[in-house]
Amino acid sequence: MRIGMMADVYKPHISGVTNVIALTKTYLEKAGHEVFVFTFKDQQYKDDEKNIIRSASIPVLDTGFNINWRYTREARNLLRTMDVVHVHHPFISGPLAIRYCRKRGIPIIFTNHTRYDLYAQAYLPAMAEAISETVLEAYLPGFCRALDLVIAPSAGMRDVLKGFGVDSEILVVPNGVDLKPFQNPGKRMERSKFGFSDEDILLIYVGRLGPEKNLNFLLRAFAGALQAYPNLGLMLVGEGTERENLQDRVKNSGIESRVYFTGLVPYDSLPVYLGLADAFVTASVTEVHPLSVIEAMASGLSVLGIQSPGVGDTIIDNQTGYLVAEQDLAAFTAKLVRISTDHEKRKEMGRQAQIAAEQYDIVRTTQLMIDCYQRVIRDKAYRKRGWRYKLNQITHKWSKT
Repeated sequence: MRIGMMADVYKPHISGVTNVIALTKTYLEKAGHEVFVFTFKDQQYKDDEKNIIRSASIPVLDTGFNINWRYTREARNLLRTMDVVHVHHPFISGPLAIRYCRKRGIPIIFTNHTRYDLYAQAYLPAMAEAISETVLEAYLPGFCRALDLVIAPSAGMRDVLKGFGVDSEILVVPNGVDLKPFQNPGKRMERSKFGFSDEDILLIYVGRLGPEKNLNFLLRAFAGALQAYPNLGLMLVGEGTERENLQDRVKNSGIESRVYFTGLVPYDSLPVYLGLADAFVTASVTEVHPLSVIEAMASGLSVLGIQSPGVGDTIIDNQTGYLVAEQDLAAFTAKLVRISTDHEKRKEMGRQAQIAAEQYDIVRTTQLMIDCYQRVIRDKAYRKRGWRYKLNQITHKWSKT
């Protein structure tokens, strides 16, 4: 198959969606398919992979996004040779897919990766009204009806889409993860490099240090747990706009010696960092399909999170980790103490988490996606044949009269 991935933003932008597109592209190519990514130009970036088709664009403030409302002629012509098109962002790539592909009979699939309402509140407050629930309720149902298939990475995201009024068929197909590096990280690092000892219980968070990740809540819970269990440590792996504010909170809370900020680390180093930890913690309620949680589970770590779409779909409470109600600081702090002090339970949940992570293996999810592509291609071809057959029958009948 010739598969076109359409994305508003791609490398060098760092995000879960970028990682999903790149990894899925790699494994689709390994399966023998030809994959093209249609996106927009970043003037400073040179692509190091084949078949990345970029159209001229303009930057959107300092968001890292570069957009346009059309593709170049060369990109349009190439897009129209695809067997199937897979849209990963609904607001720019989505309408472009409909404009360029629908009338030519090219099937279109859309995966909704993001809680756009929550992200707008966190990152684009000036645009939050433009991407409010009301606007999404007005936009998404009609947009999805114009497509051939809608995919949600989790059951929770499917329910969110239905809550916005989407009445099209929605299949749940999880985003894949290459589990092998996390299951077998190979090299190790010493905790002492980061100021922790082997006797400490080290908790780890991996992800963007952004307002949508609810990290102030996590730090408040950690400070409370530290009073009950002084040999706790917390490592925050990642970078983001909130780092300076979070570091100030840590300093003002008097827990500076027990919290370590790594900054941005290379993705291929994450298994080694996760290998340092005893458990994974997150307070985010904006996840659609939490890849960092799945990577932690694949590393054999139990997880503490908040019951919400995405995280609540991934963690089985009391089996692969613990879930607490949103914004229940006392309950989160109590579970933080429990996951730190009940060593046997924590280790058993980690073993169960590693088994549960297998369902997200990239080889399995890539095959599920191939099945979706083949289905919409087959269905589109059947509908075309149906209309041609009916037209031929009418023409044949008319010619005999």
